[in-house]
Amino acid sequence: MKSQRTPVILTPEEVAAVRSWAVHEDAHLIAFNKPSGLSSQGGRIQAHTLDDLLWAYARSNGKRPELVHRLDRDTSGVILAAKTKPAAGFFGKALQARKFQKTYLALIAAAPEPKQGMIDAPLRREEIGRESYMRVVDAATDGAQASQSRYRTLAASADGGLVELEPLTGRMHQLRVHMAHIGRPLIGDARYGGALTAAGNRAGRLMLHAAKLSFPHPDGGRLTVEAPPPEDFAALAASMGLASGLPGTAPRP
Repeated sequence: MKSQRTPVILTPEEVAAVRSWAVHEDAHLIAFNKPSGLSSQGGRIQAHTLDDLLWAYARSNGKRPELVHRLDRDTSGVILAAKTKPAAGFFGKALQARKFQKTYLALIAAAPEPKQGMIDAPLRREEIGRESYMRVVDAATDGAQASQSRYRTLAASADGGLVELEPLTGRMHQLRVHMAHIGRPLIGDARYGGALTAAGNRAGRLMLHAAKLSFPHPDGGRLTVEAPPPEDFAALAASMGLASGLPGTAPRP
């Protein structure tokens, strides 16, 4: 847990919004389905972040939940906040021990071949102006970080593919760079070469959604939290003929 900070004043609408995003809550944590376009923390945009909005859950003693991990601003989906200092420490150790299993959904302009596989490509962070990028490099390159991701095609059509992605390591922009590395950049990912339209429709943002998170729980066992993809993601998938691969969609006979 972080040190005491000055509370952020939120509007009733902001309080209602952040509470509406909660998909699971217990004595130790709150899981949110973060919308795309909302920064997790920091950032240069002068707008409230999810971290700021957690003041909606502040207790009378001034304590409030703290984020356990981050998602990119344009990535939607499951993100955790710890409600107590012991819980924050527990989840921090579990993250370091790679005991969190993260599952993402992404839309791409052409289904990968083969349909599933492992991408093992070291990454290095590079600064270009005020922006940070990740680049695939040789393992012997100074600053290279080992990085592995799994992918699996859930649906394919003439207009593209819906893939399930699992990062086995936690590098910045890892899934985006790995998919671009195999020639399948994510739709809407202008930074790494993704198409900005699909099936004749504009992709207004990065089409990446954190759909499921499985992790150890302080009370024992594991907890799995799922978040349905947002409307813009589901609508674009449907227009691409990929809706059958979305979670909760019955397969066609």
